[in-house]
Amino acid sequence: MELDTRDSGAGRGDPQELLVAAHSAILNAYAPYSSFKVGAALRSASGAIYTGANVENVSYPQSQCAEASAIGALVAAGERTIAAIAVVAERVENCPPCGGCRQRLSEFADAETPVHLGRPGGEPLTMTLGELLPSSFGPAELGR
Repeated sequence: MELDTRDSGAGRGDPQELLVAAHSAILNAYAPYSSFKVGAALRSASGAIYTGANVENVSYPQSQCAEASAIGALVAAGERTIAAIAVVAERVENCPPCGGCRQRLSEFADAETPVHLGRPGGEPLTMTLGELLPSSFGPAELGR
């Protein structure tokens, strides 16, 4: 889902705006098996915000993380660059992306991209994608 919240500088924007968007995505999460609802919001280089929620499946490996859902929305809209990330979980204060999502995010974001964890209105725990995924595997490893 895209929210029309373009900022004039496109830049990395306000973490609270992303946390609010990620938190609202939790309302659409489908988590009947784990009851662990997660929302993610990505600010693109254009300043648009794309959200996603986790979507579980009775066959667990077929489930989709909130971050992957948001990446799908970003790509479907024709965007290719993530400027900032927020992840919010219903039952924990700070929920970092899983390992697989860290790798997925690194496809569209660089090591300096901020990742905000927490809840709207609170002080987020902010780190970079590089801190979450040091020595990542990327296009350079394929000779590109």
